[in-house]
Amino acid sequence: MKKTTLLNAELSQLIATLGHGDMLVIGDAGLPVPAGVPRIDLALMAGIPATSQVLQAVLSEMQVERAVIASEALTAAGGELPAWCQQVQPTPIATLPHAEFKAMTAHARAVVRTGEFTPYANIILCAGVVF
Repeated sequence: MKKTTLLNAELSQLIATLGHGDMLVIGDAGLPVPAGVPRIDLALMAGIPATSQVLQAVLSEMQVERAVIASEALTAAGGELPAWCQQVQPTPIATLPHAEFKAMTAHARAVVRTGEFTPYANIILCAGVVF
């Protein structure tokens, strides 16, 4: 049996095959998944699992070079970095309008759907290298 934090086989395999610059999206329950982009659906019910929980598990195995969130997520959090997103730091986090964020997801290797019901609780993780 696997010993590390991330137990989901599909997600673990995806992370193992990421190359430098590949993008992985962790999205709330309502984020549309572009045609042709694989969906790893972890949503069970409203709020389960939360974006923060999935992000924690992914970060335990994925080397992240940079991240991207919608600028509306900052607005919804009162101008601050949302709490669910703070665990990504000190990795640089860029912002762009939600419409551009959604367009960017079309280039992702996959979208992980959570049960999150918080608006704009979506993040694009760009793979780095460990050397």
